[in-house]
Amino acid sequence: MRIIITGGGTGGHLFPGIALATALQEQGRECEIMFIGTSRQLDQDTLAGYDFATASISCMGLKGKGLFNRLKSISILPGAVMEAMRIIKNFQPDLVFGVGGYVTGPVLMAAKLLSVPTCIHEQNSVPGLANRMISRFVDRVFISIPGPSFPEKKTIITGNPVRQEILTAAENRKPENASPLTLLVLGGSLGAHRINLLMVEAMAAITSNEEIDVEILHQTGRADEETVRAGYEKNGVTADVAPFYTDMAGVYQKADLVVARAGATTLAELAVMGLPALLIPYPYAADDHQARNAQYYVAGGGAVMYREEELTGERLAEVLKEMLSGSGERQIMSANMKKMGRPEATRRIVDDCLQLIS
Repeated sequence: MRIIITGGGTGGHLFPGIALATALQEQGRECEIMFIGTSRQLDQDTLAGYDFATASISCMGLKGKGLFNRLKSISILPGAVMEAMRIIKNFQPDLVFGVGGYVTGPVLMAAKLLSVPTCIHEQNSVPGLANRMISRFVDRVFISIPGPSFPEKKTIITGNPVRQEILTAAENRKPENASPLTLLVLGGSLGAHRINLLMVEAMAAITSNEEIDVEILHQTGRADEETVRAGYEKNGVTADVAPFYTDMAGVYQKADLVVARAGATTLAELAVMGLPALLIPYPYAADDHQARNAQYYVAGGGAVMYREEELTGERLAEVLKEMLSGSGERQIMSANMKKMGRPEATRRIVDDCLQLIS
């Protein structure tokens, strides 16, 4: 069995694809996987260390581009489809699966022209442009959050595939109210610079309060690592600061509360782990989809959401003090978050893909 998974541009697109790929390889039948993505370094770094064949095609996004770039993107689309057709003919896949990002359009179009079964997965509450356009032509549409408008007959709510190491970690979380509490800050995502700066201000006020015993794990991204570390040191705050954590499963196991943007993959992982969260959506996300993602988890009682413009360092400190002090409320939020987790998402998608192939 041969499967092509296509998508990329962000870890949020690639991680569900990796979860699906590893599950397909573990389901008892010999399975070869190829990822077709972008040539961005992020895609290459994310896939490094996995035993997957990789390829990339030359294409550009349409959304949010100026007129010249949109015309250029349209002009190179036929070439991108032909490039994808050559890769597909050589690899001979039984199925092509799209996980989002502009690269998926040409690859899925090529698969359709070659009569290869196709599926897409939409992680967000608001579909991306590529998935909206291609949904008419694919055989199955899997969605993570109820709401996106796709053809009803072929749409299945499955949840978002989560990597196996995080599913395993979810079964071995640290005991509730173990002291000290651990606050995990995920400021290493796209556009999280403002969160990083707010946290430096907020934690100076929080750690001066002797009633709150808290450890800080702060993922900053490469650009902000030194700024955040220096800011904490200046304010006498002890924190574990890193540009990225490679062992996210281990980090999640230590956490009691999380501060993060509201990307779909992060939210799916927090839900599976049962981790309550303070969500600060990226204000420039396409169609404001991060706020819509967050609202789903807020409505379910597992998270609170603040818009970036609502927060100062002082206000963030007040919110975090309240959440860190209220152990009973944190436990309720944790249970609610867990209820919204879908640890079976990968298995459901794999089962449906195998059915489609057969």
